[in-house]
Amino acid sequence: MMFFALKLLLSHFLGDFVLQPGHWVEDKLQNKGKSKYLYFHVGVHALVLLLLLQFKYLGAILIIVVTHYLIDLGKLSLTNSKNYRWLFVVDQLLHLLVLAIVLYWMYPFQIDLPHLFDEKTLLLITFLAFVTYVSGIIMRMLLAPYIDEIAKSDESGEGGSLKNAGTYIGMLERLFVFGFILMQQWAAIGLLIAAKSVFRFGDLNKGKNRKLTEYVLIGTLLSFGLAILSGMLYLHLIETI
Repeated sequence: MMFFALKLLLSHFLGDFVLQPGHWVEDKLQNKGKSKYLYFHVGVHALVLLLLLQFKYLGAILIIVVTHYLIDLGKLSLTNSKNYRWLFVVDQLLHLLVLAIVLYWMYPFQIDLPHLFDEKTLLLITFLAFVTYVSGIIMRMLLAPYIDEIAKSDESGEGGSLKNAGTYIGMLERLFVFGFILMQQWAAIGLLIAAKSVFRFGDLNKGKNRKLTEYVLIGTLLSFGLAILSGMLYLHLIETI
């Protein structure tokens, strides 16, 4: 079953990403169902499936190819400048759902739902939620007194910042730190701090931006500190379960 599942997944990755040039995607978005590249794309999927499955499971291949065409056609019909990101996610989830259904049809499997929500799983989900979203809110609350002052002192800076960039950077760095602690890779945390310092060197090197420097340092220490404490607490609790 696993070998068959890997072939299905690999065929999807090859057909939807590796073997789909950018100009195919642009033409499909512009011409929708009239684009010839939509049919080229579906044909590539069919060919990849046939090769990987060695011209076996023809019924499964037909289901995957037809549903792939219908899902892509629906996505293209609904896509606009505001929803294309979300439709991309929905599109990929639907494709993977079809693959899962085909896999179940060919090789019936069982999902142990109670095991998915045991104590260890819930503990991990709880800490991941804390490290990403909850920690970010706590940091915003703690740094709130400095935000207005930093904004005023940075008005003369160049270009400003990407929308929500700081939020996502904080989430990612805390996830990395949390993961490194679970893997007992403490040295990697130091490397991550060093890398962030290099990237922020341009901001921190400005003498007139001392307030920003202090703000970044406080935020960085809070972010890493919350992630480290979360990782250590998680390791302690997981041993007691």
